[in-house]
Amino acid sequence: MTDTDDLLREKLNIAWRFFFKRGFVDGFGHVSARTADPERILIAPHDLTRHSRPEDFVVVDLDGKQHGSDVRLPGELPIHLEVYKARPDVGSVAHFHPVYPTSFTMSSAPLKPTYFLASIFRGGVPVHPDPRLVLNAERGAAMAKTLGPHRALLLKAHGIVTTGATVEEMTAVTFILEENAHRTWIAAAMGEVEYLGNAVMGEIEAEFLKTQAPFKRIWTFCVQEAKDTEG
Repeated sequence: MTDTDDLLREKLNIAWRFFFKRGFVDGFGHVSARTADPERILIAPHDLTRHSRPEDFVVVDLDGKQHGSDVRLPGELPIHLEVYKARPDVGSVAHFHPVYPTSFTMSSAPLKPTYFLASIFRGGVPVHPDPRLVLNAERGAAMAKTLGPHRALLLKAHGIVTTGATVEEMTAVTFILEENAHRTWIAAAMGEVEYLGNAVMGEIEAEFLKTQAPFKRIWTFCVQEAKDTEG
């Protein structure tokens, strides 16, 4: 069943407050979700704060036109629009500048799964070579091409783009990407990094996708942490 716009707004608000509390929003960042109309999305406005409300998220079509609002939109709106155009399977997108994943684009060390939850990235996390802001459709389309069928990508010396079929999945993907990067960074400081093998990752990923348990668990504490920021 497809979520209503009101429910999507509530979920985006939960995700946004969770990301804000966890430090993903460093003054920059935005989240979005595809509505029941596949040609329209709900997205966080440019100036959204930690005290967000569901009604703050605005409707934009895939041509970038607002519907029912006239607020300042994120400058990198094309990140979202071009991913949705290229990937009908994607129902939610996020863009942030977290320290640990981004650092792997500025060194020779690859960001590969070392943490068992990161088995969902066994297909890889590509690095888009253009560090510039994604301010137009041309750059957005190039970025979406780099993303390809993957769950996430790294923008070189810039940030991350994460996706999911739902807001809940996008939130979990973003959380797990950060956790894997952080743990890998620590492991690299201790010595040679040991990456998970493809066979075991395949088994772990299959179990996760069958039960959805990690996604559900992460969303449970997202909801709780969002409540903790109310008031």
